[in-house]
Amino acid sequence: MSKGRAIGQFAITASIAALTLGASSAHADTLQEALTEAYFNNPTLEAARAGQRATDETVQIERADGLPSAEATASVTEFLKQSSTSFFTPDRALTAGVDLGVPIYSGGAVKNSVRAAKERVAAGRADLRGTESAIFTQVVAAYMDVLRGQALVSLSLNQVDVLSVNTQATSDRFEIGDLTRTDVAQSQARLALAQGDLRSAQANLIAAREDYIALVGEAPDNLQAPPPLAGLPADVETAVDVALENNPDLIAAKERAQASRYDINVAGSSRLPRVSVFAGYDYQNFLGSVADAPLDPTDPVGPTVASPQTTTAAQAGVSLRLPLFQGGRPAALQRQATARASAALEQVIAAERDVIAQVRSAYSSWQASLAIIESSQTAVSAAELSLEGVRAENSIGNRTILDVLNAEQELLQSRVELVTARRNAYVAGFSLLAAMGRAEARDLGLAEEGVLYDPVANYDSVSGRIWDWESVPEPEAITTTTRDIPAPTSEIPEVADPRDRP
Repeated sequence: MSKGRAIGQFAITASIAALTLGASSAHADTLQEALTEAYFNNPTLEAARAGQRATDETVQIERADGLPSAEATASVTEFLKQSSTSFFTPDRALTAGVDLGVPIYSGGAVKNSVRAAKERVAAGRADLRGTESAIFTQVVAAYMDVLRGQALVSLSLNQVDVLSVNTQATSDRFEIGDLTRTDVAQSQARLALAQGDLRSAQANLIAAREDYIALVGEAPDNLQAPPPLAGLPADVETAVDVALENNPDLIAAKERAQASRYDINVAGSSRLPRVSVFAGYDYQNFLGSVADAPLDPTDPVGPTVASPQTTTAAQAGVSLRLPLFQGGRPAALQRQATARASAALEQVIAAERDVIAQVRSAYSSWQASLAIIESSQTAVSAAELSLEGVRAENSIGNRTILDVLNAEQELLQSRVELVTARRNAYVAGFSLLAAMGRAEARDLGLAEEGVLYDPVANYDSVSGRIWDWESVPEPEAITTTTRDIPAPTSEIPEVADPRDRP
């Protein structure tokens, strides 16, 4: 492990705990619990799984064109008027038949359509992985936003408390003539600004909690500090190499490009012969409507014999269809498919570029946030010493009230920057893992929380199911609504020791 990576992981692990504001040992939600809840209860992720199940069916749909087909027909016909020249004049007839067709050769259309469908199933699985990691990234960001929001509200409350004491002390010193009206006004102005900042921080905290509820489906309850991120790369080159092998969006683009190649063959097959085997059986019943036939056709009033009221027929054979001219349709279809394949190849390049850019950007943001954490920690320490010194000098008349107010503001700003940097470092680190294809349920240890969704299991269960009358359950939502969750407030966990405030 490189020195920079080791320092970075230590900085995140050691400093992020301050975002929890010294929460009590009562029940608290962990990041693992939030990710698990989102995994099983996020509607966007569940919708993506349903979409993948729909994609799974395309393989069987395309395969059905190469399987035997059977059809039964039946009709009852009433002959209202017969031709005067007809010697066979039934009044009605019942006709029924059964036809069987078995495709033998279709120019490779079925084979290539099935191959294309399988490639798109693989692309859909990669898309599902991408959706999963994207949802997890959003959950991590929402989780850290809540922690940051709580920390900023705590800082704002502390600032209001400090400025309230300062304002009262300034007023008292004004009453005894030690300070001027200007000093009082400056203190009051800073207090009013701090109260406005508190309102903004509280509103932002509520918004962060609402985002958390929308993603996770549960209200955040005394969130704990997140665990250290594992698997972060030592350098950006390593991150890029891993991403180019594992990024789900890039994998999906490659699978679709391969599917488009099969589509070219499917389009070209429309000009090739079609061979099939067929068989049929026909049955006809005239329902007693055929008159008896005269024994002697020349003697219409002579004896008669009963006419047959039913007929049957059976046939079998081989059918060959050879297209000779279709107005250029096959060539146009193939050109179209080729153009779409070219577009798919370009989309692979675009996806690759996006992945490289995402990884490099996330790595840069991660490193920058780590550096800001170090500088902000130094700034906080320096600002604390500065404030202490300015207050001491003010007590002996060497510094003004404005100097004290400025020092307090500098300390607050340093603490805000530190809290924000801690949040940004963790989110950027997780985003980097997501771009590398390492931010999915199995990577995060969610397998220990329950049975993970397996898209292959559904594909295997529907593959080869050829019964037309198989029952299909009614669709229903799996995830839960959040309408019964109370609206979040800006309350923050109680701090056991005021010194635990960030």
